[in-house]
Amino acid sequence: MSIKKAILGIDTSNYTTSLALMTLDGKLICNLKRPLTVKEGERGLRQSDAVFAHTVNIPALMEELSQYLDMHSICAVGVSERPRNVDGSYMPCFLSGAAVAQSIAVALGVPLYKFSHQCGHVMAAIYSSGKAELLSAPFAAFHISGGTTELLRVSANDLGFNAQLIGGTSDLNAGQVIDRIGVHMGLKFPAGPALEEYALKNTKKIPKKKISASGMTVNLSGLENLAVKLYSDTNDKSITAAFVFDYIARAIACMIDSYTERFGRGPIICAGGVMCNSIIKNMLSERYEVYFAEPSMSSDNAVGIAALALRAFKAEQVV
Repeated sequence: MSIKKAILGIDTSNYTTSLALMTLDGKLICNLKRPLTVKEGERGLRQSDAVFAHTVNIPALMEELSQYLDMHSICAVGVSERPRNVDGSYMPCFLSGAAVAQSIAVALGVPLYKFSHQCGHVMAAIYSSGKAELLSAPFAAFHISGGTTELLRVSANDLGFNAQLIGGTSDLNAGQVIDRIGVHMGLKFPAGPALEEYALKNTKKIPKKKISASGMTVNLSGLENLAVKLYSDTNDKSITAAFVFDYIARAIACMIDSYTERFGRGPIICAGGVMCNSIIKNMLSERYEVYFAEPSMSSDNAVGIAALALRAFKAEQVV
């Protein structure tokens, strides 16, 4: 059998170690992940602990990857080297993946393409939703996760995206609030999936509190206080969880409405782990033209990085 060329994507976030392999025709061969372990009762990892965890995880993931390399040869490597595509954006955890990616590229004599973690999330959502046509014109994208709550105006180029930050949160991130409330109620970090399970069981009327917003910017620190009080008053995990997701969905809707006033209606890409929440997805889908990644590509992954590297590799072949 012939050996097919493939692109290797690598992402080492503060939550997950990820590898992905993609053929030159865009077929995903594998999407490999290992979450970083967080001690019970804690709400995240220190960067030094994350770097150590990636150092442990990467060799194990490379072992998993090796089963696919009998039929595929790596012709390019893509990696997330920083959180966002702006000057000064930096987190040590991404150095773990960058070092491995550069080592592989040098050893194999293949090109290395570097992107931001955020651009990888946006591309993963585009790839997963099958909306590659959005790359031909500027579009809106949300990146909402444990570390980010941002509304972007995005335009594509051969080496990734130009992403202009135009909205988001002015204080806490949506994922932070979700995790803090979940841990407060005794759930394990990250708390999103467990909190969603509780929310889906709720049968009570959800309290509606006014969203604190100014244009395309929202404040979410008040949500934490409101949710803590609601849980204290009710001792009800389900109503508290439902309240949190309802509030976040309405906050996102406020940002979309402000975006629409300025730029007009259009497609909106929704990326990041928070955006795989079924409650948020359903509420937004009823009102807007929104496109979501499938769950395995909403949470941290290397598929978007592999897809970006594929675009960059093909662009260089044309020149």
